[in-house]
Amino acid sequence: MAKHMLLLSSLVILSTIICHGIDAVDFFVTNNAGNSAGGVRFSGEIGLNYSRRTLASATEFIGKIFQQTTLADWKKSVGNVTLIIENGEGVAFSSKNKIHLNANYLAEFDGNVSWEFSGLIYLEMTHIWQWKGKGQAPGGLIEGIAGFVRLKSGLASSLWVRSGEGDRWDQG
Repeated sequence: MAKHMLLLSSLVILSTIICHGIDAVDFFVTNNAGNSAGGVRFSGEIGLNYSRRTLASATEFIGKIFQQTTLADWKKSVGNVTLIIENGEGVAFSSKNKIHLNANYLAEFDGNVSWEFSGLIYLEMTHIWQWKGKGQAPGGLIEGIAGFVRLKSGLASSLWVRSGEGDRWDQG
């Protein structure tokens, strides 16, 4: 009986170690935008805690979409992700395990900024987790997959062209 209990205990411990979930990813958020309009809007309407929760929920959602339920399933090893709010150009970009979000964009966004923020995080987190075919996948495919994830999450941007309104096949 003791042998069976020892075996069962060992299996439980081993499965916990091997099959640990997405919870093993650490999320860090830094607001480098300070007292700029975007930095203040980020702090007041979004904040660090909401940001960390959104990074985690995006990771879980992306795992479900990509059918990757444990970290062992993923093609990429990501131990931590850092979100940096900073004054800059454009909207957002990701590089390695960092997401850079432009505080100026947040300051100027006319609408529900936490909704737009969440959608951007889902899109950029997709880039963090995507396997890009060793750099050979076309950029349109990479962006299309990230846009699909954002759309499926229910966080489509209010700035996106609506279905049937575009001039080309890839617009709406």
